[in-house]
Amino acid sequence: MTTFKDRADQHRMNLAEILELFASSKLPLRFSAYDGSTSGPPDAAVGLDLKTPRGTTYLATAPGELGLARAYVSGDIEPLGVHPGDPYDLLRALADRMKIKRPPARVLASIISSIGIEHLVPIPPPPQEALPRWRRVAEGLRHSKTRDAEAIHHHYDVSNAFYARVLGPSMTYTCACYPDEQTTLEEAQDNKYRLVFEKLRLRPGDRLLDVGCGWGSMVRYAARRGVRALGVTLSAEQAAWAQRAIADEGLTDLAQVRHGDYRDVTESGFDAVSSIGLTEHIGVANYPAYFAFLQAKLRVGGLLLNHCITRPNNRAGATANFFIDRYVFPDGELTGSGRIIAEAQDVGLEVLHEENLRRHYALTLRDWGRNLVEHWDEAVAEVGLPTAKVWGLYMAGSRLGFESNVVQLHQVLAVKLNDQGHDGDLPMRPWWTP
Repeated sequence: MTTFKDRADQHRMNLAEILELFASSKLPLRFSAYDGSTSGPPDAAVGLDLKTPRGTTYLATAPGELGLARAYVSGDIEPLGVHPGDPYDLLRALADRMKIKRPPARVLASIISSIGIEHLVPIPPPPQEALPRWRRVAEGLRHSKTRDAEAIHHHYDVSNAFYARVLGPSMTYTCACYPDEQTTLEEAQDNKYRLVFEKLRLRPGDRLLDVGCGWGSMVRYAARRGVRALGVTLSAEQAAWAQRAIADEGLTDLAQVRHGDYRDVTESGFDAVSSIGLTEHIGVANYPAYFAFLQAKLRVGGLLLNHCITRPNNRAGATANFFIDRYVFPDGELTGSGRIIAEAQDVGLEVLHEENLRRHYALTLRDWGRNLVEHWDEAVAEVGLPTAKVWGLYMAGSRLGFESNVVQLHQVLAVKLNDQGHDGDLPMRPWWTP
């Protein structure tokens, strides 16, 4: 039987048919375009509408995931049947495992003849897009302090008010820990901090270093329980927000958040170090120096908790996909939990425990998406429609990634031993409540 895709190189295609090719799906989708054409089942629940000739150019000059992202962010393609703050159902209907497939060469030739050669001239991408990786390499050493600061600024200094609407009162932009699927986001985030606090065996009077501390939620959680906590973040907006929150809670005698690079922390002898969502930003090649630095900050018997997104294996490349690298996390890199454990071991830390919270991150992203939809108008007023759409797309796609085991989230707990292998008399079995 001859299918639509088989016929693609046999006739002049209308724009809706071309859009259908670029957004191949295993589930029914409906398509429409500015030339009045339609394609796909008209009663399909979700679909795409190509609004402008510029969108056609984006698709033609960057066929695949990047072209669709550019057209979507710029408003040249609009989703049908979903809210832009949470286009989860549309993304789930798109190509398997979120890999948008480039049409074969013979089909591309037919597309070109249908749309005209003028759409093959590249145009500037939306301003929300970061420079390509090769340009960033040419303009600065990857994961230097300056370039890391620029990458963090791109992602985290969007707007504290925007993040408050998406993340909720906890201002926590990392995976929560859900006792069950009915647990609220705030309860799950508090439970995550409780879990980290207990794993680190923190007690009143202990000293905690929290690297990549975000808005200081772990710092404040620990300080409320009598721990002297120091946090550090490369985001100026995060640091300012955190210091105000610390003052508002009357925790200034115990808690501090600094604006700066974690590598500039000079203090040592900490009872515990937490790294919650930082490892993704430092680069796999820098893991030896990163874990050596954290190990050096601990006293003998001190504990390290590393919480980060990981690959489901240790063979996949570390570089993020086009959309994540260009619109969300410039220079972000992921690797498998085995690599995380090996690097911690190689600097002399003894790994005591690890666990995968993959399903918990899918639920966290579900709830962030709900928050963005609920506060959509305010979020758009704060950061603009294109940036708000980037976040809706990113969170919905990430949710699918965690659900389908494209990515995972691992917590790794390790201890600093002395030269004789002494661990400070830790209990022989896990001492925390799961």
